[in-house]
Amino acid sequence: MTSIGRFHCFDIARQLQQHGNLERLYTGYPSWKVDEDLRSRTTSFPWIVAPQMALYRYGLQGIADRLSRAATYTLDRWVASQLPECDVFVGLSQSALYTIRAAKQRGVKTVCERGSAHITTQNDILVEEYQRHQIQEYAEADLIKVISTFAHQTFLDQGVPANKLTMIPLGVDVKMFHPLPKEDKVFRVLYVGTMSLQKGLPYLLEATESVSTKNIDTTLIGSYTKEIQQTFNHYDGKFHYLGVIPRIKLNWHYSQASIFVLASVQDGFGVVLAQAMACGIPIIATTNTGAKDLITDGVEGFIVPIRDPKAIREKILYLYENPDVREQMGQAALKKVQSLGGWDEHGRQTIQALKELVKTL
Repeated sequence: MTSIGRFHCFDIARQLQQHGNLERLYTGYPSWKVDEDLRSRTTSFPWIVAPQMALYRYGLQGIADRLSRAATYTLDRWVASQLPECDVFVGLSQSALYTIRAAKQRGVKTVCERGSAHITTQNDILVEEYQRHQIQEYAEADLIKVISTFAHQTFLDQGVPANKLTMIPLGVDVKMFHPLPKEDKVFRVLYVGTMSLQKGLPYLLEATESVSTKNIDTTLIGSYTKEIQQTFNHYDGKFHYLGVIPRIKLNWHYSQASIFVLASVQDGFGVVLAQAMACGIPIIATTNTGAKDLITDGVEGFIVPIRDPKAIREKILYLYENPDVREQMGQAALKKVQSLGGWDEHGRQTIQALKELVKTL
């Protein structure tokens, strides 16, 4: 299995390892950044990713961003030359094309692990240019694994045959994410994730701007991108930005929130939604986040259209004015996410899909 960084792939690798199905995990992360329980099965290729991480740390984002393509390309080329004996190769989308080709030449079945919508749909939504080889990964892989009904439908819409797709929603670590006592009475709207246009930050901040006078606090946690600077400047003073918080400390921040909002215009599966639900808070999320795989609209939270700050604002005010409903939704969210089986269920379904793929050899 190959993943340039952590993403959701380390959790999947852990599931494969626990069931004795992981031969090797290749990553661009330095070995000390790899989870301890995965290190014995992990080989790192950090020669570009490590300097890139250092550049980000010192605020040199422009230079770091320019290294991204080189990082994925060199890792892919290197893994293609190192691939051990195996039945199935699983590669994170956008960093596995050459390894998929090398694996197929040896008769190894291949899986493109995709964490978002079909690249063409993503292009249309984000109005960005992507490299042609990303589409080729879909064409040359034996199976495309996606993580939400939304993402699955985008592949069907782009003409990908249904029998080449498998949809397995991501899990959540319910040991790490669980309810803690709320330590204040502030009605807090929380967002966790990258500060970017893709995540719908302009729509979220437009929605919360007019409710800031009602003792409603908006807190943002996550990495920062330059594309959002103008939005931050426009809404300056109307929100609290806490920067990047270590994953192990997010549980407390979720528990101090009243509701969680994800306004993404395109998001394969918002794993932060499941994390928030595991902490017992209701969610408001757009249709393009995988929310439909987690909640029933009006039960554990609300699903709203993309690019609709008015709809987000209405749901925020409704939950602000109806604390009993908010409490009921939070409890329903907790119960729902606990019933989904977490990463163990994702691992079970993934392994079953891989075994079925191997049977076609």
